[in-house]
Amino acid sequence: MSNLGLVLGAPLVVLIWYLWKGLKYLTWRPYVITEAFRKQGVRGPAYRFWSGSLGEIRSISKAAMEQILDMKSHDISTRVQPFYRKWTSEYGETFLFWFGPEPRICVSHPELIKQVLANKFGFYPKIDPPPNVASLLGKGLVLVEGTEWVRHRRVVGPAFHMDKLKILTKTMAESAKAMLEGWEAEDQQKEIEASAQFQELAVDVISQATFGSSFTEGKEVFLAQQELQKIVVASNLNLSIPGAKYIPSRSNLYKWKMEKRLRSKLVSIIQARLDSKERCGYGNDLLGLMLEACHKPQGQILSRDDIVDECKTFFFAGQETTAQFITWTMFLLSTNQKWQEKLREEVLRECGMQTPDADMLSKLKLVTMVLLETLRLYGPVDVLRRKAGKDMTLGKIKIPKDTEIVMPIMLTHRNKEIWGPDADEFNPLRFEHGVTNAATHPTALLAFAVGPRACIGQNFAMLETKTVITMILQRFSFSLSSEYKHAPRRSIIVQPQYGLPIVFKPLRVGI
Repeated sequence: MSNLGLVLGAPLVVLIWYLWKGLKYLTWRPYVITEAFRKQGVRGPAYRFWSGSLGEIRSISKAAMEQILDMKSHDISTRVQPFYRKWTSEYGETFLFWFGPEPRICVSHPELIKQVLANKFGFYPKIDPPPNVASLLGKGLVLVEGTEWVRHRRVVGPAFHMDKLKILTKTMAESAKAMLEGWEAEDQQKEIEASAQFQELAVDVISQATFGSSFTEGKEVFLAQQELQKIVVASNLNLSIPGAKYIPSRSNLYKWKMEKRLRSKLVSIIQARLDSKERCGYGNDLLGLMLEACHKPQGQILSRDDIVDECKTFFFAGQETTAQFITWTMFLLSTNQKWQEKLREEVLRECGMQTPDADMLSKLKLVTMVLLETLRLYGPVDVLRRKAGKDMTLGKIKIPKDTEIVMPIMLTHRNKEIWGPDADEFNPLRFEHGVTNAATHPTALLAFAVGPRACIGQNFAMLETKTVITMILQRFSFSLSSEYKHAPRRSIIVQPQYGLPIVFKPLRVGI
């Protein structure tokens, strides 16, 4: 009996040990971490068992989403980042909060953000993406680290060199022209849901830049990623339970279906390119560059799976980011008629009614200033995330290894000590003397991040947005529809929740 008791008691001892370890992780560990930061002067909302700060985050976010903002108010952080905004006002620019049992340090001062982003030694790597985000974006250049990042960057980097982008300007202009000709068909004032139109335009352009094909070819990729994006947004404030991604729940089954559809379409596009290689070569687009690297005699640089993941990454980032960039620029010009007229005068002076090319666009200084101010106020990305790769000291704060560092750049872009008392206002003239002189800190504009991991597609986004805005200004005057509701929201990218209805009036008939 005693031997049997020992046998039966062993699993119970193991169970008790695991329960004790779990309880310690969920109670004692948060207390120790909170105290360690408190002694350094870093405070934050109280930790709650298991959920951390999530209860407060959810309640603050729910109340914020019920707001409709004044169109003249550009401090959209009250709706897009309400909990960061609230806690920054209560605890300062650096504070501690909890996503479940995991600590997060929030920093919004540009000097601390620069220390994180500009580090070249890998001390602040990107966080491991949640499973739903990995399904949407793949493990492409945006998410890989270390030698993997170097390998991917070596292949995809040339696709974003300015000489390649200048050639792509013609494609951007042709896609924009096709959209605008549809708007001009009736030769009269017309209300258009512009954000949806800009989404289709961006899909068309990125399809040609990535695959050498048009919107029709890219539409299936776009629709599948759109569904995966909804899944990411719906699960954004949910705690990840170990093993849950393998359970055949309704949401997982639907996600797997969309993943399969997305992968199948991308693989078919890749195979079609390989089949036509003898006739046409690999091509000069992003897919062609990756396939060429994949089949170099000296050894495979990218695998087939790597190529699929890069296509996911650049298709989503290329169309979603640029579409919202164009959307918010049009919103600001619709509500600032004087600036709209200034830009139209510059466009007509430098481009006339010609289709703009890269050289013409480079002369549009006022347009550039407006685009930079749009990125400051309505940048598509509102928050950046990294983690401490080892025990680090950021500024004067000691941060334990694996602690996530959250940088709500939307708040940085509205800091009045950095941008001046008019930080919440639309004032493109702040960029009259360049980005580094626009604020008291030279890297205060963080829309595309800074440092070695700065967005590789920033010139692509700037060029496409500048092309589209220029061609609209040549052909139309425009103003916001009375139906517009100012309700920016975060859907991975900052979007207008109820779209962007704009009233367009053709300036010339038959152009």
